[in-house]
Amino acid sequence: MLGPAPFLSGFALHDIEAGPVRIRAAVGGSGPPVLLMHGHPQTHATWEHVAPRLAERFTVVAMDLRGYGDSDKPEGGERHVAYAKRSMAADAVAVMARFGHERFAVVGHDRGGRVGHRLALDHPHAVTRLALFDIAPTATMYARTDKDFATRYFWWFFLIQPAPLPERLIGADPEFFLRTHVEGQSKTPGSPSPELFAEYLRVYCDPATRHAICEDYRAAATIDLEHDAADAERRIEVPVLALWGAKGTVGRTYDVLGTWREKARDVRGHALDCGHTLQEERPDEVAAALLQFLG
Repeated sequence: MLGPAPFLSGFALHDIEAGPVRIRAAVGGSGPPVLLMHGHPQTHATWEHVAPRLAERFTVVAMDLRGYGDSDKPEGGERHVAYAKRSMAADAVAVMARFGHERFAVVGHDRGGRVGHRLALDHPHAVTRLALFDIAPTATMYARTDKDFATRYFWWFFLIQPAPLPERLIGADPEFFLRTHVEGQSKTPGSPSPELFAEYLRVYCDPATRHAICEDYRAAATIDLEHDAADAERRIEVPVLALWGAKGTVGRTYDVLGTWREKARDVRGHALDCGHTLQEERPDEVAAALLQFLG
């Protein structure tokens, strides 16, 4: 144990050896296990107002995905395989196993939701329930890309450009890029808090983080699509909760429940009155929905 988690009251920080990488995780609570996975450009701190509520009834593990936060940032390798969602899902299974959890519920926002999707396919016996925040399936979003989506989600096409183009351009002014991205995604004044934004900026100022983030998106546009195509006929077998922001791009562009019903057998969910980062913009509603869904 490294000490208390600065943003998650009652949680302790751990560094976990998850196969070839070291993963930072905050752990708290007691009861059935729940894994929380963040998106870009967040870290486990994004769950600061949700994780403590869940910890009243569950053992909660909030991890930094590889490449993000204070987790290891390996080289992408051939065809960006180190940042394939398959690799990141394996990290999650290893982390939970180190805490003695062979079966657990999964909650993923943004990139973490994409890892959760792959986790439910690659490790179906490990996942009991799956909650996905403000995403449609990756393959669906790429297949249905139009000018409106490409304009709103330009970083999907910018970050995948060959290294070092996006890394160097972002590196010229990381705070401007990060602030522009976060303010464009959030539709709730004051979210995230200045303290939370400063935490995201702390790790975003590390060139290794920026490179890893690009590798994550490069993998999503290449090897992840190949894995998704190979599993096109498979369905997620566990119950799925899909929540999204009514003011965000995903909710305005896609029939979110419809897209997930193409990928899973049991899907329910609804929109919240916010933008992309539900757990920061509407934490009370997110916690209530999760407590009901997780039972």
